[in-house]
This record gives sequence, structure tokens and C-alpha cells, in this order.
Amino acid sequence: MADVGGIAADRLRSLIERIERLEEEKAGLANDIREVYAEAKGTGFDTKIMRQIVRLRKMDANDRQEQESLLDLYKQALGLVE
Repeated sequence: MADVGGIAADRLRSLIERIERLEEEKAGLANDIREVYAEAKGTGFDTKIMRQIVRLRKMDANDRQEQESLLDLYKQALGLVE
């Protein structure tokens, strides 16, 4: 392994190339996700709501409960609840 200025150049190059490949994969996955949302929209689903559901499903149940409670409290404080 060649050291340039105290840096292992081969190792650095290998890490950079791995990151670049992962970035390409990430871009491909993001495109696939956009296509799924487009398909959902084409069949009449509200993609904005779907994105919220996906975000909520990622959350821990306690965190989700706390967020919903705070949202309800804020809505009551602003007179948005009938």
C-alpha cells in the first residue's frame, strides 16, 4: 500500500469507491421509490398521506403516541378541534 503524505492511498481509494457505489445504489433506490409513489398516485392514493404513514410506521410506538398527543394538544390550543 502506497503512503502519500502519511495517507494510505490504496485504502482511501477503496473507501471512496465503495461510497460512490453506495451513492449510485441509493440514487437507484430513490428512483424506485418515486416510481412506486407514482404508481400509487395513478391508482388514486394520496401520496402525501402515504408518506406520513411510512414515517409513522418507522417510529417507535411510544414516540408515535407522544407525537399524536402533542398534535392533539396543539390543535385544541388553536381551536382546530370541534
